Amino acid sequence: MATFLSSVSSVVVIVLIMLLGYVLRRAGWLADSFSGNISKLITQIALPASIFISVQNNLTRGSLLNLFEDLLLPFIGVVISYVVAFILVKVIKVKVGRRGTFINTIANANTIFIGMPLNIALFGNRAMPYFLVYYIINTVSTWAFGVFLIKNDDPTLVAQEKKEHKIEWKKILPMPLVGFIVAVIWLLTGWELPTFANQTFTYIGNLVTPLSLIYIGIVLADSGIKSVHFDKDTVIALLGRFILAPAVMIFLVKIGAPALKLTVPSLMGQTFIVQAATPALSVLPILANEAHGDVDYATNVVVLSTLLFIVVVPVLMLIVG
Repeated sequence: MATFLSSVSSVVVIVLIMLLGYVLRRAGWLADSFSGNISKLITQIALPASIFISVQNNLTRGSLLNLFEDLLLPFIGVVISYVVAFILVKVIKVKVGRRGTFINTIANANTIFIGMPLNIALFGNRAMPYFLVYYIINTVSTWAFGVFLIKNDDPTLVAQEKKEHKIEWKKILPMPLVGFIVAVIWLLTGWELPTFANQTFTYIGNLVTPLSLIYIGIVLADSGIKSVHFDKDTVIALLGRFILAPAVMIFLVKIGAPALKLTVPSLMGQTFIVQAATPALSVLPILANEAHGDVDYATNVVVLSTLLFIVVVPVLMLIVG
């Protein structure tokens, strides 16, 4: 019961910060340009710093090499989710401007903002190495491929422009992924991060969660709270996030791993299943905005998946024991 209340408490905090952004925007405290400004601050500066410092604080050279051996299952799970999401886009005819968000909702999870505190609440720090395995796959998936799908789904671009955009390095190597690559390289050097640099990256990285949630609140204020609703694209995306993704991971842990002769400790399997069922990425509205996509739709799936996760938590607890 204590774990359940702790998990619900984490979700309530997220909702309250989104509410703060909503109230401040409605009160006129935040200018029209503010959301665009914090969008760039998050994606170009704060998020890379957050990823860099997370790697430095939670991994060592030895553990990094060992963890890479456990990447196969979450990698297969994410690939399967992508394949199913692509098929669903064609079958239900998701319109341009929503497709990248739709696919990301199904394939990529909110591992940092919700997944990590939930994992600690359920299993404690002893599960942190297994969490980082999923985090690595989710991070690379999001910033090497997921963000590319959103950028390439820009409805203002014609087909020829989209082809040209495919070779742009800023799309292949967005700043959050650059932050991860630099973090791994720095970790492998064995150099200790100076105290002032560690504190600077930590403070800047800590901006990601509150600013992302405040941004969602601003978008809600601009579009109106009535914009949060259940439509076909939203419902199927949420089913993919909360049913398909964890179901695939359960199958891989229970059946796929033995078939591949992989050793999956119980705690690792439980961690993978929990992370596969966390809400949609809170930065989706920001990414959709940068790509001239459907920001209201992105906000809708993020808000609803975050709220519905309160219901998903007890189900997850039953599944993982």
